[in-house]
Amino acid sequence: MTVTCDRRQALATLTAEERFTAGETLTPGRAARELGLRGGEFELAAQLGEILVVPPDFEARSGPAGPWARRRVPAEEVRRLRAEEGFPDTLRDRLRTVGTAEAAESLGIGASRFLRLARAGCIAPVRFYVNRYGALVWLYLAAETADFAAREPELLRGHIPAVLRVMLDGGQDWRGRKWRSRRVAQLMARATDDWESAAVIAAVLPPEELASVADDPVERSVLRRLRPCLALPAVSPAAREAVERATTAEEFDEVLWYRVNLSRSLDRARRHQPATGRLRHHVP
Repeated sequence: MTVTCDRRQALATLTAEERFTAGETLTPGRAARELGLRGGEFELAAQLGEILVVPPDFEARSGPAGPWARRRVPAEEVRRLRAEEGFPDTLRDRLRTVGTAEAAESLGIGASRFLRLARAGCIAPVRFYVNRYGALVWLYLAAETADFAAREPELLRGHIPAVLRVMLDGGQDWRGRKWRSRRVAQLMARATDDWESAAVIAAVLPPEELASVADDPVERSVLRRLRPCLALPAVSPAAREAVERATTAEEFDEVLWYRVNLSRSLDRARRHQPATGRLRHHVP
């Protein structure tokens, strides 16, 4: 069925729930095929908000469901994207990721300089994978690297500013921190209550730090059960160690930031619903 321009404009003003109930929904696999996306591309599109995904029980209202449950895609979203001018190339361009070498080449700089800028936090990774040697390989949105070049052209040539050199000389590497910040923001946007918001923050804290903030075993159990998937699971021990390193806050100031925010989230969650009540209503 052809969707009229008025229909698309009307849908653009609806909330996520209203858009969901406006028509049929598709499984993520079906939606990906309709859009010509591979699984990893579709997941990235959902994380970036390029395509709306909603919990399956918005329509059924059969009970509370965590934001990490299997989601559905409104068919209207697929039609909207397919109706874009230049589809599918425009969508793929927004989702295209590049590694250090390709990003540097696109900006006309050396790979070592791009790496230094990324380590200094100038460019945030959008995802990562673990190579066969157990090392993290960070990927960046091609569109964001181009935006960075247009916004900060002075950083591409000449001496790197002193404040960035001090960070780099001190061994700072903000790639993981930047990725965690982005991922937490994505997952917080999907959370449907305060306990789920707290679980997002708790997911990036080391176990001992989490235990010191949430000293109630029942609360920790709720946070564990609601814990979102930050990254795809790894198979080998070396890869698991690398993924854990990427998904866990390390530096003192970053850990402190998440500790403070977790404490605030837990205070809000306790006021609205005790942990025992949230535990009873949890849907695995």
